Amino acid sequence: MDMQAYKQLRNTMKTISFLLLLGSLLPAFAQQKNPTGPGRYPPPLCLTTEQDHRNMMDQLGITELRSGRNSDASAPNAANYDESLANPFPGLPDPLVTRDGKKVTTPEQWWNLRRPEIAEDFEREVYGRLPEDIPDVTWEVVISEREFIGWTPVIARKVVGHVDNSEYPHIDVAISMVVVTPERAGGPVPVLMMFGPANLPAPAQPDQEDFKILNEAVRELLSKDPLIKEILDKYPAYEPLVRPEGVGPFGFRMPSSREKSPTQELIEAGWGYVLIDPSSIQADNGEGLTCGGIIGLVNKGQARKPDEWGALRAWAWGAARGLDYLETYPAVDATKVGIEGVSRYGKAALVTLAFEQRFAFGLIGSSGKGGTTLHRRNFGEAVENLTGWGYYWMAGNYMKYGAESGKYGTMNAGDLPVDSHELIAMCAPRLVFISYGIPEQGDAHWLDHRGSYMAAVAAQPVFRLLGAKDLGVSDDYKNERMPEVLHGLLEGHLAWRQHEGGHTDAPNMKYFIEWVNGHTGYGD
Repeated sequence: MDMQAYKQLRNTMKTISFLLLLGSLLPAFAQQKNPTGPGRYPPPLCLTTEQDHRNMMDQLGITELRSGRNSDASAPNAANYDESLANPFPGLPDPLVTRDGKKVTTPEQWWNLRRPEIAEDFEREVYGRLPEDIPDVTWEVVISEREFIGWTPVIARKVVGHVDNSEYPHIDVAISMVVVTPERAGGPVPVLMMFGPANLPAPAQPDQEDFKILNEAVRELLSKDPLIKEILDKYPAYEPLVRPEGVGPFGFRMPSSREKSPTQELIEAGWGYVLIDPSSIQADNGEGLTCGGIIGLVNKGQARKPDEWGALRAWAWGAARGLDYLETYPAVDATKVGIEGVSRYGKAALVTLAFEQRFAFGLIGSSGKGGTTLHRRNFGEAVENLTGWGYYWMAGNYMKYGAESGKYGTMNAGDLPVDSHELIAMCAPRLVFISYGIPEQGDAHWLDHRGSYMAAVAAQPVFRLLGAKDLGVSDDYKNERMPEVLHGLLEGHLAWRQHEGGHTDAPNMKYFIEWVNGHTGYGD
């Protein structure tokens, strides 16, 4: 090759190399120019729970938090179960007295003056505010099929709520929900939305003939491997796919003789139900605040500010978006949709009912502190437990009430501007059923059943002011005795019943359904 040809070849190679390099860089350039691409924002912080907790303490200037109570009676910081020591702050904020001391005597004053004050205090100090720029949710039906619950045919839908993440593609949020309604209802039905795993109740299985075809296809596929074919040839009658137990010849699950589940109670009463998965909305841990979920998406992977929403409020937001979908589904009477949850999901159900007035009723099961139990009670779980390991449920500002030292000095539950009786009052005049079990069966003393009953009693005046019937007892929350187990107070719009089971509201479901039907006229 002469020198001229060599130079020409070298220049050609340089040009090719340059074009290849340019080609590799073009996507990055395009991404930088694309205002909605993932390159617009840095990746999420993904702080650990400990790092996020410390970050919030630093924002608030808190140098020390008091330790939470321990359920172990032998621990140095054991929880108190002595009723004589349970009420260090016996005076509750009056839900019918405004901040400037004016007595609320009319419904108009409640709606226009006092309720907004209470809601503001809960948002700022306890559960956090919803951001103004939460992205839209688009619902997609991914499965719709005929199933059976017991002997009742139902239509079961698996739906997914896709949250618009075009402003921060690093985090994807897809709300998982199942909607089940009676097939032969003859019209829209009431629905109870329940926090928990969103699984289809009884997915239809292939019938016997289809299973035979599937097994033949699987055997043929597996036989392509000589070793597996040798094994299959030894067992010519073996079927790799086995039909689940309890499935009848036509692919539907046969009803069992066991006690009815809450969902079966609802369907047989002519209701529908919804299962909505809280973890698909926001993770049930502190690290999820900056690494995923709706909070991480809205904050673009950065840490919360002290007055921003925690997981309870995020779950409530997700439930409200689920209700948006139900309002478009003709099988559901969207004016008769309730919310239900147990334990931490009981807390979320009460927060949902208080802040989202489209929900018509609620079943609040064994919710404890942060739910129906008074924050001011020193019995079982304490405020310090929620400012410690449970901090991510709440607004950051809630930490102040477990502070021992720092910018705010020493603060405690008595410094809270609101308490749980006012959260119950925010639900009025809608239907609120407060449910508990008994400690002997696993609904632990930790939950402070009496503290919840005191809160319900203290909420009564607001229900009466709004024309709703209360529990039917005096307003003396300090001295009113908690009803005996199985003796429900079910005449009013505010109800209480303690069943003889454990940490569940299942034994109260049939009473709840009858109670709602009695107040709404459904089923008459």
